[in-house]
Amino acid sequence: MINIPEEFILRSSNTPFPNVDLAFEEPNGLVAIGGDLSTERLLDAYQQGIFPWYSEGEPVLWYSPNPRMVITKDKLHISKSLDKVLRSHCFEVRVNNNFEQVIYQCKNIKRKDQDSTWIDNDMVQAYIQLHHQGYAHSIEVYKDEQLVGGLYGVAIGKVFFGESMFSCESNASKVAFVHLLRDTNYQLIDCQVENPHLKSLGAFNIERSAFVQQLRELL
Repeated sequence: MINIPEEFILRSSNTPFPNVDLAFEEPNGLVAIGGDLSTERLLDAYQQGIFPWYSEGEPVLWYSPNPRMVITKDKLHISKSLDKVLRSHCFEVRVNNNFEQVIYQCKNIKRKDQDSTWIDNDMVQAYIQLHHQGYAHSIEVYKDEQLVGGLYGVAIGKVFFGESMFSCESNASKVAFVHLLRDTNYQLIDCQVENPHLKSLGAFNIERSAFVQQLRELL
């Protein structure tokens, strides 16, 4: 049974987040519970290095893990096989052409070793609202005019906070990720927690304190 500190409970829309230095080591990064997914709350969270991550039926759980997985343009690693795919031009990349379809694909796609997704209907609607307000963006990969892969996240300043990605065709999500690194002006991509898929593309871990400092400089 986890003993939750009183300052972790977001009892109203005005309750501030605790300092991320207070986040639990286990579960790694848990720093707040409750509150809502309003645009104001979400933007405040991202600017402090916090993001929502919970399962359907749970209260909103907020995390700031340590270490934090990130990637920068200079660290992007493209394998020979992926480079061949990119040079073949078999995929077409579009940006913000169909955000809603991307987030629904991320919500519904079957993932290895996962019975369900953390993306519930409330989260879908919250990020669609963020998209309408110009903060959430999608990078989409098409083949023969069919959406076969993509990713979405939140952009503030020079930072892109990645949320989720999906692929219905081999390498499609990687093509979207490469576009995010190569063809946008973001200087830091937040990948949240360690992921073998993203690690193979060059993502790496940094201390939470270093991540928060970079946010202060780039937002």
